[in-house]
This record gives sequence, structure tokens and C-alpha cells, in this order.
Amino acid sequence: MKKLVLTVIAIFAVSFIYAQTVDDYVELVRTQLKADKKVVVAEVLQLTSAEGDVFWPLYDEYNSAMYTIQTKRVKLIKDFAANYETLTPEKADELILKALSIKQELLKLDTKYYSKFKKVIPVTKAATYFQLENKIETLVNAELAVEIPLIQGK
Repeated sequence: MKKLVLTVIAIFAVSFIYAQTVDDYVELVRTQLKADKKVVVAEVLQLTSAEGDVFWPLYDEYNSAMYTIQTKRVKLIKDFAANYETLTPEKADELILKALSIKQELLKLDTKYYSKFKKVIPVTKAATYFQLENKIETLVNAELAVEIPLIQGK
């Protein structure tokens, strides 16, 4: 887990230097985080061979769906950045409503997949996995919170 924390920080701090565009940077971060996360999940869950056979395909399915939702989040952040200097109250409202919608999509996805995971692996391992996902999301959110400025009231 500590390795993942350091990876998140290092990726945000260093990889922008090597990226040609913001999109390159975002994809570089997402790709590295995905690879490191899978290693951490394997280390933490200590799945048996039989559990792994059913867990990893579901893990990939879940993460693919999460990637789609997170892509909306990336687009929202870019929209905020593009409009930051000229942000109107209407645009601020639109951005926050989109952010809340994305949170709802993620919660719905987690609820759906927690049910699926606990059918194929022990409940304690499914709960641990979602606890780990929450910790990873918290790390990413903390880094984004540092980087993204607050909307300035006008």
C-alpha cells in the first residue's frame, strides 16, 4: 500500500515533465496507476488460485466500467480548467451538478459490483477490496484537491 501512495505522488509530480500534452499526462498517470493498483490488490487480498480465477475477470470488468466513469471526471476537470478564468455562476452550477452525477454513477457501480464480488469470493475479501478501492480513490482525490483551485465567488 505504501508503494501505491508513493507511486500516486511520484506520478503526479514527475510524469508531467515527460508528457507531450495534458492528455498524454492523464493517460500516463492512469496507465501506471492501473498497473500498480493490480499489484497492490493481489498483495492485499492474497487470493487462492480458485478465488483468483473468478475474481480477476470481474475485477477487469469493474475497472473497465470505472475507467469509463472516470473518463467523464477527467473531461469535467478539463472543462473546469478551460472555463476557470471566465467562470459564470451558471457554468459553476453545471460543473458541480456534473460532479455530483459522476459521484452517483460511481456509487451505483460500487454497489452493483460489491454484490457481484461477494458472490465469488469471501465477503471479508470483497469488503477489503472495496476498502482498498476507497483508499486509492482517496489518495487520488487528495492529490487532485491540491492541484485544482477552488471556484472563486463572483
